[in-house]
Amino acid sequence: ERPLVPVLARMELEGGAVDPATLATLSVDLGTRLTGLEREIHSAAGEAFNVGSPPQLGRILFEKLKYPVLKKTAKTKSYATGSEVLEELSAKGFGPLPGLVLEWRELSKLKGTYVDSLPRHVARDGRIHTRFDQAVAATGRLSSNDPNLQNIPVRTEAGRAIRKSFVAPPGRLLVAADYSQVELRLLAHLSGDAALIETFRRGEDIHRATAARIFGIHPDLVSPDQRRGAKTINFGILYGMGPFALAGQLGVTQGEAKAFISAYFQQFPSIRACLDGILAQARENGATETIFGRLRPIPGIADRNHAVRANAERMAMNAPFQGSAADLIKKAMVDLDARLAEAPSARMLLQVHDELVLECDEGDAARIAALAKETMENVASLAVPLTVETAHGADWAAAK
Repeated sequence: ERPLVPVLARMELEGGAVDPATLATLSVDLGTRLTGLEREIHSAAGEAFNVGSPPQLGRILFEKLKYPVLKKTAKTKSYATGSEVLEELSAKGFGPLPGLVLEWRELSKLKGTYVDSLPRHVARDGRIHTRFDQAVAATGRLSSNDPNLQNIPVRTEAGRAIRKSFVAPPGRLLVAADYSQVELRLLAHLSGDAALIETFRRGEDIHRATAARIFGIHPDLVSPDQRRGAKTINFGILYGMGPFALAGQLGVTQGEAKAFISAYFQQFPSIRACLDGILAQARENGATETIFGRLRPIPGIADRNHAVRANAERMAMNAPFQGSAADLIKKAMVDLDARLAEAPSARMLLQVHDELVLECDEGDAARIAALAKETMENVASLAVPLTVETAHGADWAAAK
């Protein structure tokens, strides 16, 4: 952590260039889309109401439309209308309204949190200077504040449009270097599972290979739905996902989800043993440990309240993977910063989860991408190779 301090200081001082005109255009576009979504929502509800009001939405869903009440809030005992509830209603086919509200909320949040807010953070040099905090997130991850740049979605159209507003000045390019499936690679390393390790060493599609093992078929015969299910459970087990949550994610019954999880652990018994070992360590020591020895206290792991204890167990199971990923990229940042002395035109600008963003002269982009890739992939020696994907472009979206 101490060697990282001057690296983060330089990143904060450097900042990143932003194009206000791109954000202004996007704000108008999102406003139009939100107005259209509100019309669709009102039509599906049969009346106009405040889409942003949970009580009004609850009345529409559970009193007017008679959808099943899945959950009530702990304090007021009113209808719960959070994302999990809406996702489950949508997965179970209860009309278009839940899905439309989820889309409205996502776009509304992006517009308010980023599109309309980011221009206010642009300094006189035309750049945004976020603050990186090292010791805020319990996982060990860096957090970004004022503004928070960590939660801009990567895979949505609106998220990519926001990233397009982060630009390189004339004659410069942005370079992005992103760890590929780092937490699953850490799972293979920590569990020592031979099948998982071999799949990564061969460079195969891990989700397709997992589905083939679970369903007992050749990888070429795996359907898109089977691969999607395997991907969901591959990541889900890192977060202690149970049958209820998996059923909601996949749109299947809890019985089917339970059978899916059982088949997974039958095929990967070393993973089950690894997770059980992590829980045992957490119960014994009250903490978990990353591959570099970072300890994370797990309060509530022995609590008498089942809900508190279950939440602590899920936290404990994920902590070594997310914490080790945090350690890896922090070490990579320190190493890469030292190597950038070989490239005077290059600057490290951002760290977002498993991704680093740099800026350099156009002619240096390929070399800087190769330098970042080599440094990040060799920051630690694991049972499986660390793989980094790189790209460069005139804006952050193009560098993905």
